Amino acid sequence: MSENSIFKAATVPFIVPDVVKTAEYYRDVLGFSILGYFLDPPVYAMVRRDEVEIHFGKSDAGDIHTNQSLRKGLGTDVYIIVSDIEALHDALAAAGANIVQPLVKRVYGSIEFEILDCDGHKITFGD
Repeated sequence: MSENSIFKAATVPFIVPDVVKTAEYYRDVLGFSILGYFLDPPVYAMVRRDEVEIHFGKSDAGDIHTNQSLRKGLGTDVYIIVSDIEALHDALAAAGANIVQPLVKRVYGSIEFEILDCDGHKITFGD
């Protein structure tokens, strides 16, 4: 194992029924930029906001499996650490995001809120 290697980022892949619809939701509601679609009709899409990148692959059967569907109450599909959590919360609320857990200070000190995206994936934002 190399101790000189630096982990710089991670990319989250979600399986979704419609990659275009999902990518446009992330652009229009969550403020991401669409990096591209692949194949015609699209079966893969990528979005990015600042240093966070999320990929979408088209589900062969059209179904969605979220962490919440596999582990009730404790499943989040991605945890995104942000600066100015209150401003982000307000901006996403104004854009129509489905906020399922408003701002809350956790016992471990982080301020967080949670949304469900257009496919039911739970995204937790924390400071």
